Amino acid sequence: MSETTALGLSARTGAVMVGFTVIFTAVMAYTYEATKTQIAASASEEKMKLLTEVLPASAYDNALLDDYVQLGPTGELGLDDGGRIYRARKAGQPVALLIESVAPDGYSGRIELIVAVRADGSLSGVRAVAHRETPGLGDYIDPKKDKNKKSPWITQFGELKAADIPGCKVKKDGGQITYHTGATISARAVTNAVARAARYATEHQDRLFAAKSGGPL
Repeated sequence: MSETTALGLSARTGAVMVGFTVIFTAVMAYTYEATKTQIAASASEEKMKLLTEVLPASAYDNALLDDYVQLGPTGELGLDDGGRIYRARKAGQPVALLIESVAPDGYSGRIELIVAVRADGSLSGVRAVAHRETPGLGDYIDPKKDKNKKSPWITQFGELKAADIPGCKVKKDGGQITYHTGATISARAVTNAVARAARYATEHQDRLFAAKSGGPL
């Protein structure tokens, strides 16, 4: 093969490789954009399902996921890296604050929560978002894993009025929240975190509802 022929073949091979790379990159970029949109939509749907578990959709008329305050590290809520507080409104009036919170002292570590506090200071609902509590023992804090499907343990928080918050403790500590025998630590951690979130909501309610959407407190 002559040097000229070899150079031509090399050039054609290089052109093919460049073309392949351009096409592959374009396909990957298109796939990424399409997948990113689908993932974002799925995440939003799951988030809304969770928020609806602690506050009925009929209670508000604003776009809940778009109406939030971004918090920086907030010790009162156990948020080392910050979090969000969603604001529910109806006809422009405050309805509830849905607070991302963390109980740092679960039996197996952090327990991530969402706590819905109505404008009157009462609780609408609480859910454990993520935890590593012992299966079959402390994981009853999660209604999906609670064996009592008719009345899961965590639903009792939705019955608390504003006047109940100062005494929001497990019965073993002199409060009114029940717990499973042998699994007090998980229940205590969640209960104390809920009480802190409720107090935070009450103390900062006006500032939280007045803050710019998507901005810091």
